[in-house]
Amino acid sequence: MTLTQLEIFAVVAARKGFTLAASQLKISQSGVSHAIRALEQELGVALFERQQGDIELTDIGSRLLQRAQAMLGLAETMRQEALDALGMKRGTLRIGSFGPTASVRLLPAILAAYRQAYPGIEVHVDEGPDRQVLQWLQERRIDVGFVVLPEEQFDTCPLLEDQMVVLMPTDHALAQHPAVTLKQLCLDPFVLTEAGSAEIVSRLFLAARLQPRIRYRTSQLLSTLEVVARGDGLSIVAQSSLPLRTTLDYVQRPLDPPVMRTVGLAVVDERIISPATRAFIELARTLPRNVAD
Repeated sequence: MTLTQLEIFAVVAARKGFTLAASQLKISQSGVSHAIRALEQELGVALFERQQGDIELTDIGSRLLQRAQAMLGLAETMRQEALDALGMKRGTLRIGSFGPTASVRLLPAILAAYRQAYPGIEVHVDEGPDRQVLQWLQERRIDVGFVVLPEEQFDTCPLLEDQMVVLMPTDHALAQHPAVTLKQLCLDPFVLTEAGSAEIVSRLFLAARLQPRIRYRTSQLLSTLEVVARGDGLSIVAQSSLPLRTTLDYVQRPLDPPVMRTVGLAVVDERIISPATRAFIELARTLPRNVAD
């Protein structure tokens, strides 16, 4: 098998189609089909199930895809280590980001400095929920990802610490309190945002043996803010995820006792990361205080 075959295999799996893969790889569809067929023949297993034009990975195909992505990652590391000797004039960096904290507060400033320092490195950014970023790391689809710490399965670097805050309408009775307990939140309808803090919030209530009256589940932070501003419920979110400027009418109060959250960068194995990835992490270490201001 060749690295080219493995790359085609990974792209077909990601795009879930031969035509889309051929377009991305800028080769013919027949070339994609031939590469997959040759790889399947060499391995002696079917990598994809083909039904009425749609394709899905087989069980063994899913397992082998992780191996292929790991091999491609190591090959890219070798290429970039060779390029490192030439001053990192070329290379690729794949970043996973989630939510406003990473995508708005942290990533833009880090990227600006990175592009200035390493203009020849081609940067790709994928955005999704924090759980998705963890999956991308496991699948080797990205080189480095922003995550909520701790994450014991990865090598990590903390960048920013903030606190979880309660959101409520400005005229709510709890707005007169300097801080709010979880028990007090159980008296009102609750808005659970799944944009990045859902697991933290759920664990808080579970540990306190309390059950919030969840009336809304939102996938976007803006939806949460709008529901709260209308007076339809209260919520808990990470402070750094809140917009710096907004026309929505709500207030925030810290939890009692305070609950902190740490956001950082994660890689699968720091010992084998590419020079481009290492440079991004080292640069990010120098910027979090300024970014968080």
